[in-house]
Amino acid sequence: MSDLQQQFGQIDIYLFDQLLRGRIRPGTRVLDAGCGSGRNLVYFLREGYEVFGVDMDANAVEYTRRLAASLAPALPRDNFRVEAIEEMTFPDGFAGLVLSSAVLHFARDDRHFEAMLRATWRVLKPGGMLFCRLASSIGMENQVQRVAGRRFRLPDGSERYLVDEALLLRFTAELGGQLADPLKTTVVQNQRCMTTWVVRKNA
Repeated sequence: MSDLQQQFGQIDIYLFDQLLRGRIRPGTRVLDAGCGSGRNLVYFLREGYEVFGVDMDANAVEYTRRLAASLAPALPRDNFRVEAIEEMTFPDGFAGLVLSSAVLHFARDDRHFEAMLRATWRVLKPGGMLFCRLASSIGMENQVQRVAGRRFRLPDGSERYLVDEALLLRFTAELGGQLADPLKTTVVQNQRCMTTWVVRKNA
């Protein structure tokens, strides 16, 4: 394993970009809403950040607990919880950085998407940053097939809840945030597209 991989794990490249640009200060409390097996948390655990996470998959949460125990043994196991994102038990304004990586596009419908998004926003403290990566239709509007509402079938065969620029900008304003970066979308040739949405919560 390379030194970089050991230090950063399989971190999302756009989250790595935020680190390189000095957007995430040492000691920031980090909450991963939909942490999975903790692929975005390796660096934060190694560097002594106060790290928390939730996921509906009990096996994934247990894996993240073991990862945390190996890299940051002082962290309590209860920092990582088996919970639905829309029902997180962390208090309002809890974390300075909230991660939502490849999570929100699993929403069943508009109501579920908004419930997850608002719960994710609720635990972000004023002045904090939401880092979100999610599937979108941006750049592939004519290559996705509507199933129902905002749920679409993508050329890669998957079915996802897809956002677009107008929706993300509307929620940025409604939630009381400001874009920290312009929206950035990666289009994987004739397969799918993922948008990076980075938002600061107004103080």
